[in-house]
Amino acid sequence: MSAVVVVESPAKAKTIEKYLGKGYKVLASYGHVRAFPKKDGSVDPDNDFAIKYQIIDDKKKRLDAIDKAMKRADTLILASDLDREGEAIAWHVAEVLRERGSLKDKQVQRITFNEITKKAITTAVENPTEVDMKMVDAQQARSALDYLVGFTLSPLLWRKIRSGLSAGRVQSVALRLICEREQLIKAFKPKEFWTIDNECSVRGEAFQAQLQAVDGKALTKFSITDGVSAKVMARRVAKASFEVSDVQKKQAKQQPAPPFITTTLQMDASRKLGFTARKTMQVAQKLYEGIEVDGELVGLITYMRTDSVNLSEDAIAEMRSHISSEYGTQYMPEKARRFKTKSKNAQEAHEAIRPSSILRTPDAMKSQLDADALKLYSLIWKRALASQMAPAVLDQVRADISCDDLSLRATGSTLAFPGFRKLYIIGTDEPGSKDDSNRLLPALAIGDAIDIKEANAKQHFTEPKPRFSEATLVKELEANGIGRPSTYANILNVLRVREYVEMEKKRFVPTDTGDWVNKFLVSSFGDIVDPAFTASVEDKLDAVARGDSGWKPILREFWTPFKAAVDIAASAERPSEATDEVCTECGKPMAIKLGRYGKFLACTGYPECKVAKPLPGKEGEQAEPEKTDQKCELCGEHMVIKAGRYGKFLGCSAYPDCKNIQPLEKPKDTEIPCPQCGKGTFLEKKSRRGKIFYSCSCYPKCKNALWNEPIDQACPQCKAPFVTKKETKRHGKQLVCATEGCGWKESVAE
Repeated sequence: MSAVVVVESPAKAKTIEKYLGKGYKVLASYGHVRAFPKKDGSVDPDNDFAIKYQIIDDKKKRLDAIDKAMKRADTLILASDLDREGEAIAWHVAEVLRERGSLKDKQVQRITFNEITKKAITTAVENPTEVDMKMVDAQQARSALDYLVGFTLSPLLWRKIRSGLSAGRVQSVALRLICEREQLIKAFKPKEFWTIDNECSVRGEAFQAQLQAVDGKALTKFSITDGVSAKVMARRVAKASFEVSDVQKKQAKQQPAPPFITTTLQMDASRKLGFTARKTMQVAQKLYEGIEVDGELVGLITYMRTDSVNLSEDAIAEMRSHISSEYGTQYMPEKARRFKTKSKNAQEAHEAIRPSSILRTPDAMKSQLDADALKLYSLIWKRALASQMAPAVLDQVRADISCDDLSLRATGSTLAFPGFRKLYIIGTDEPGSKDDSNRLLPALAIGDAIDIKEANAKQHFTEPKPRFSEATLVKELEANGIGRPSTYANILNVLRVREYVEMEKKRFVPTDTGDWVNKFLVSSFGDIVDPAFTASVEDKLDAVARGDSGWKPILREFWTPFKAAVDIAASAERPSEATDEVCTECGKPMAIKLGRYGKFLACTGYPECKVAKPLPGKEGEQAEPEKTDQKCELCGEHMVIKAGRYGKFLGCSAYPDCKNIQPLEKPKDTEIPCPQCGKGTFLEKKSRRGKIFYSCSCYPKCKNALWNEPIDQACPQCKAPFVTKKETKRHGKQLVCATEGCGWKESVAE
């Protein structure tokens, strides 16, 4: 048999072709080959949601290569990824070839594999199936919904708020969660409470205890709400004589977490490594597709877009053997641990994220992986192996320390047996989480006299829920059933790129633009951007993927109320915020509106009266310029944010000696590492003459810069970590290697 195997990524193609051997030609589609034309009407609600697809321009030659190879083959094997998107890609490739007449008298097979190893590939080829049209239909429905929302809402946002804005079905819900959390924080009123924390000792050994009860009545959180009462109580504790009245000891077992799925990997990489969800998925993709090990490309982890916590029997056996030989039998439970997936719709993949071989330890891979890849691989390796290790054992102690009318309590625990914690400790979502595992208590027995060295009255205030971090927002989206695990990285990245949010101490803060967009969407499309509604859409898409429902009814059910809401919103007034200020020229009220550079005051008599001015700063004065990290390219001083007639702009802090000014546009981070310094990433910037260039974020320490946009794609010729996109009148758009002397280039279309 001769067969053409089509995968998504060229990084997989060489390895898979080597595994399959003679008779197989492996080619890459480079992702999707067809898409909706970038114009309105590609999904036609008036024609029962008829869909128009067109071949993506830069994929024509990929399809031509597959077409040419099929002339010498008798079988087409579609081997795109094993999720819905991969199923849709397989279908699109087959449809294009079928329309061309290339599949006449040819076999068409579909294979999937969870890891790029010889065994997995061989097994997949020996057990082919067909394209699952249920999954394809679910993906078509999702794409159509997202298209309808985007192409309908975006023009509305241009008219009602500001040009250049856009909206997405799922990302708008994520923005709503961020904005609503910010509103709760601003509206939150802290409540004061006090605790009495005591430094104690027994036989010279120090420990801590907190006042627990007074006159036989247990204290609640708000029993002491003022400093005077707290200090009186602290003095009362300091004068009393205490002894141990009760000691409770128990042993508790802590079980390991299951191996990673997509969301938990993104969460833990955010907590422990500081990776964005997008960066996590980019690095994981490279680990999955393959890293060169001893001259051979090896897939190091299983497929990273999954919501299943299952592990294969082979993987479990290998892990248990490794635990026994490397850590000892005491670290291995009697029976293999198997986890059950909580989600009823977890069918995108059949295994959790794990190393393709646990024998490739992080230490063994140090010389093969770059810093980020090694960090993520270590995290995946440890979590997977820890999931099969024995539980940790904690000795927990609680002691009550009393006098006639007062009672203190001391708690602590010690790690009696580390178990899986020897390898991996489960991360927490929020700072300040209590962990008593390292709080040691001295040996205490009933009747022991306790000395109070110091009694401290400590003031506290209740706090609102913190802003979302990447980890907690992903957790919230997952908990609400919003989107799919594979979409979260893109959702969060889009919110940043569109400047609907900014990051402050690694937490999401809505910008003025994001806040106004959210208010408009919630007021006009409250049901559409409601988390519960969006989750119900996901359930319906899952039903299509299971074959329980058709996909056209979902579109019909969605479109009718959505179109009605759009028509109402189109006739509504442009959003604004009322103020007490009146126009000095016509006497009409002034209102706050949103412009290109942020909020400003405008007369409500517009367009007859065109009075507009910047918002005043504190006490009616212009706000002090805000210092930025950006350096002036003329004199090296810091640039500051200033307010002018037409809004905010960047100006040099050395003014009037240096008169450099720039539009207030935050540099776009390409997230592509700078190879020169190894620390920064390339930022998109504008020269004084308005030309776009890309420079290292560590400027001025690192002066590496590019005129062409860096693209996160390795050079197929010299293996440089990235290439650049160049555009000329003669050659159009090309991908070009930036490495001197390489010379690789490839034409791309719009």
